[in-house]
Amino acid sequence: MAAGRGKSPFSFTYVFASFFGAAMIAVAFGYYNYKYSQYKFINFKETILYTKSKLFVPDKPRYIMVVYSSHMGDITPALAPLKKENTVLAVDLYQKRRASQDGIVYATAGTNTLLKIIHRFHIREVPSYFLIERQNDRGLYKQASKIYLLEVQ
Repeated sequence: MAAGRGKSPFSFTYVFASFFGAAMIAVAFGYYNYKYSQYKFINFKETILYTKSKLFVPDKPRYIMVVYSSHMGDITPALAPLKKENTVLAVDLYQKRRASQDGIVYATAGTNTLLKIIHRFHIREVPSYFLIERQNDRGLYKQASKIYLLEVQ
């Protein structure tokens, strides 16, 4: 009489099921990291920006965020095409406070805050711009486009 075969912990189905479970977890983790690291977030409750005479409080559903240096010259003509569809939030790295214009909000911040913005969004050249969109009513905005280099004449 043949003895009944018991299932060993190294049988094909157990090994395959374990591999399949681990692969599913790895795929889910990879997708989560890809989806939420592709575009970055900025929270205006924690990231304080200053306009000419007051703190910047976002009130629009989306902005085109421009990171530039006023030390390089006047950027206003290059911003004209950008402000047609959305309000431009122009963040000056040189920290010169300017009065906002129609469709353009000029802002700056302290050095530590500017460095955090540069690091968070991986700004490599200035002037650069990208779209940010509101995620909730508590000041959280998400990057909604790639980063582009602004052509200045």
